[in-house]
Amino acid sequence: MLRPAMATVNDLSLRQLQYVVAVADTLGFHKAAARCHVSQPTLSAQVQQLESVLGVVLFERDRRRVLVTAAGEELVRRARRVLLEAEDLVAAATRAGDPLAGTLRVGVIPTIAPYLLPEVLPAVAERYPRLRLQFREEKTSAVAQELAEGHLDAGLVAAEAELGEHAAEVLAKDPFLVAMPKGHPLARRKRVQLTDLDDQPVLLLDDGHCLRTQALALCSRAGAAESAVRATSLATLAQMVSGGLGITLLPSIAVPVENRRGQLEVRPLAPPAPSRTLTLIWRPRSPLAAALRALAATLRDALAAR
Repeated sequence: MLRPAMATVNDLSLRQLQYVVAVADTLGFHKAAARCHVSQPTLSAQVQQLESVLGVVLFERDRRRVLVTAAGEELVRRARRVLLEAEDLVAAATRAGDPLAGTLRVGVIPTIAPYLLPEVLPAVAERYPRLRLQFREEKTSAVAQELAEGHLDAGLVAAEAELGEHAAEVLAKDPFLVAMPKGHPLARRKRVQLTDLDDQPVLLLDDGHCLRTQALALCSRAGAAESAVRATSLATLAQMVSGGLGITLLPSIAVPVENRRGQLEVRPLAPPAPSRTLTLIWRPRSPLAAALRALAATLRDALAAR
C-alpha cells in the first residue's frame, strides 16, 4: 500500500483514468500503451503518479504478468463510470449544438427492422449526414424497458402494443395481408373477408411478439384456429406457409421481402382492413424531443415515397 495522499480532483486527469482502464483490460502495460497510442514509459509514469496521488496500489506487476489488486478492482470500476459520464457530457454538448449529430440509439422490433430500415435509411443519411443511428433489435417489451431506463433514445414499434408512457409520432399505417400457399382455395378471391378465415389453421409468431397479439385478436374475431406450430420470425413464418402448413397474416411492409420469390399467394383483407401503426416513441421529457419529431417527419416522408 502506498502512503496515503491528500488527493483532490485537481490531482487527477481523465487521461490517467483511461490509462488505468486500459491496463486493467489488457493486463499488460505494453498492450495498454499501444491501445492508448502512447509510449509505455509515458503510460507507466502516469499510472504510478495516479497511484501515488490516491495512495493505493492498483496493479501488481512483475516481468511476467500484471494483476489488478483488490483495491484496484473497485477503483477501476469507478474509473470506468467517470469515463462514461465524461463521454455522456461530450455527447450532450454536441447535441446541444446540433441534436441530430452524433449517435442516436434506437430500439426497433424484429417485425419492423428488416423491412422498414432499408427503405428509410438513405433518406435519413441524406437529410442528416452527421447523424449516426445505432440500432438495437429487441421485442417490444425490451424496447419499452430500455427506453424508460435511458439505455435507448427512441424506439421504432407498433403503437397497438403496451408501451407505457411515451411521446410518439405516427409514421405510417401497415395493413395486414393474408398469405397462403400456392393453390389455396382463398387465392381465387381478390379480397379475403375475416369470416373466410373461419376454421382455417393460422400460423402465428411465438410469444413475446406484439404482432402475435394483434394477429391472435383478429383470429379470435374471425373464428380461425391457431396452428400448433409457431415461428420465431416472419421469414420462418413465410417459409412454413409456402410449405403448406397453413395460412398467416403478414404486415404489408414485410411482403416484398418475404414473398420476393413469389412462393406465396397474398391477398388483402376486405375493408375495413385491420392494420398496425408504425410509430417512433421516446421518453416524454427527453431533451431530444424536437429532434426526434424532425426525424419522425423524415421517416414518414420516406415511407410515403416508397
